[in-house]
Amino acid sequence: MMKPTSLAPEVLMFVGAAQQSVATAFLHRDEVLLVDALGSAEDARALREVLCEEMGKMVRLIVSTHFMSDHIAGLALFPEALTIAHRHHRATFLSQQQRQPHDDAQYREPQLQFDGELQLRWGTHELRLQHRPGKTLDHLCVDVPSADLACVGDAIVGHIVYLSKADPALIRDALVRIRRLGRRSIVGGHIGSFPAAVLDHALHYLDRLRQIVMALRAEHGAAAVAPHIARIAIEDCLAPGVAACAFEREWHRHNLRVIAEQAIFSLDAAIAARELAA
Repeated sequence: MMKPTSLAPEVLMFVGAAQQSVATAFLHRDEVLLVDALGSAEDARALREVLCEEMGKMVRLIVSTHFMSDHIAGLALFPEALTIAHRHHRATFLSQQQRQPHDDAQYREPQLQFDGELQLRWGTHELRLQHRPGKTLDHLCVDVPSADLACVGDAIVGHIVYLSKADPALIRDALVRIRRLGRRSIVGGHIGSFPAAVLDHALHYLDRLRQIVMALRAEHGAAAVAPHIARIAIEDCLAPGVAACAFEREWHRHNLRVIAEQAIFSLDAAIAARELAA
């Protein structure tokens, strides 16, 4: 049984078993607006059982923070819902490294696509959909001032970030702009919700990882740096006082792999070397 967590009046958070993917439900009378739709069909069915069968609600709108398969599994299970995403959602869906046939089968074209910002009134809450590209080109932050929270999708992965196929500078810019909202609670795309300090922790991780990788590239050169990158400990990147959970450790390992494979931070290292030589 999937049990929701109450984040604010008329706001429930659900965390699925698959990738600990998060869906946030905003309630208004007998209707629901969902932000994201979990990471597996099994989790989505459990979500539907709670919302529709137990609570007697109908899901009317689904907002996607970004169009990756581990956040859109439930779209097909709520055919009555209007789906909303950024206009670059398709580029994100196609960019997935390990897209499978069942991912294509669950793809559902968003009925409402936008660029920039969009505001929705849902019961007592106003949801401000803001384009914050970083982890993906289509990435959104859903700011909810009335609930003092922001749903930030994969702008964070717990207290760290994930870098695959992304410009770290864009991720950093997105985090800084989200931090300026000043919300008390931050709902991630995975694991759950966090106090606002999680944004500082994610920024610290990103900056520290960049510093370490740039130093290793300068010391060992591009041809020999990969083994050294693979040995970077997450503890060397975490903010003071933060202890990594198993999920964060797993995605830190993914970061080390993609940093080597995609030469992430190599441009930063080259620019720094050029400036030093000037």
